[in-house]
Amino acid sequence: MANPVSWLLIERGWTVAASDGSDVGTVDELIGDTGKDIFNGLAISIGLLGKPKYVAAERVTSITEGRVEVDLSPDAVSELDEHDPQPPSEQFRA
Repeated sequence: MANPVSWLLIERGWTVAASDGSDVGTVDELIGDTGKDIFNGLAISIGLLGKPKYVAAERVTSITEGRVEVDLSPDAVSELDEHDPQPPSEQFRA
């Protein structure tokens, strides 16, 4: 078994596996604040078409080099909400 790694090392394209061990997608985007070491979750692609799905950090059970495992069944992964990225914040000048 591979050694666990920090969420900070997760990269786009890493495999995402369901609770039964089956591959259900790939990491599309890491969501969090690296400066404050806050991991919010992942946007994952589960197919060629469609928007990425959002997986909350609480659902991640294991992170090893190239692989992220979640506590969801393959069916539950397919039913996740689409990831809706937040627009960049605007700066207001006084």
